[in-house]
Amino acid sequence: MPDASTARVAVYIDFDNIVMSRYDQVHRTGRRDTPWRNDDARNSEKNEHGADIEQKLWRARVDIGAILDYASSFGSIVISRAYADWSVPANAGYRRDVVDRAIDLTQLFTVTSGLKNGADIRLSVDIVEDLFRLPDVTHVVIVAGDSDYIALAQRAKRLGRLVVGIGVSGSTSSALISACDVFTLYDDLPDLQEPAVTGGEADAAPAPAAPETSAAREPSKRDRDAATELLVRALRLVEDKNDEDWQFQGDLKQQMLRLNPAFKEKPLGFRTFTEFLEGQKRVAEIRNGTQANERRVRLRERG
Repeated sequence: MPDASTARVAVYIDFDNIVMSRYDQVHRTGRRDTPWRNDDARNSEKNEHGADIEQKLWRARVDIGAILDYASSFGSIVISRAYADWSVPANAGYRRDVVDRAIDLTQLFTVTSGLKNGADIRLSVDIVEDLFRLPDVTHVVIVAGDSDYIALAQRAKRLGRLVVGIGVSGSTSSALISACDVFTLYDDLPDLQEPAVTGGEADAAPAPAAPETSAAREPSKRDRDAATELLVRALRLVEDKNDEDWQFQGDLKQQMLRLNPAFKEKPLGFRTFTEFLEGQKRVAEIRNGTQANERRVRLRERG
């Protein structure tokens, strides 16, 4: 794959999915609780508690800028599309955000009595068509969490593109994560911010006194242990493949991402992958080279 200076990125957002998932994540009180459905948050203007729901929508507001900024770290964004029923208030409130970032809006009216609007089918068809029409696109960013997108991710990879997924914790299929080359949880996006509020705009809701954020959440022991186990598995695989003890640090991280595309060191409390490895001396040894890219790692011998 080309580096970020030559890579060309296409971004596709299942907007209904990400807004609904974020609302449920922020306001869920139990594992099976579905606040979006219970509050009928999609149609807040028809609800007798509409003002309260608008406040809840604001507290769960999705940072569109953070999503696109992260996508741009892979290369120049040449396509950005968002799929939703833009006639409903929950989505119409993002008008300024999407216009300011020059995102193409695809209108999908709800076609059943439920909440489905066919976004997964339309988005999938557009991606496959774009990949055949635009062979210079190198990265596909899918912002969604549905398992419906597994086949799409697999097809994009077979067509030679690197697939990046972004989804909300608790609402993302583990199988979709595995189908991507790289996967990032929304909470782990860099520089998440609440959008600024400007008075007098129909698409701006009043901000709460203390907006909620989960970007600074502390890593759990379970998360750290899982990362250590992932490191050991990856080291064993690359050692077996290369038939030698010491492995290049870059090769090791690539193998860890192949095993778990959602792996990232920063949510674990480490600024860099090197810092992460330094914290794993119980299971791994590090041998520095004259250059940073010459650093090597091997499994520590168990006594």
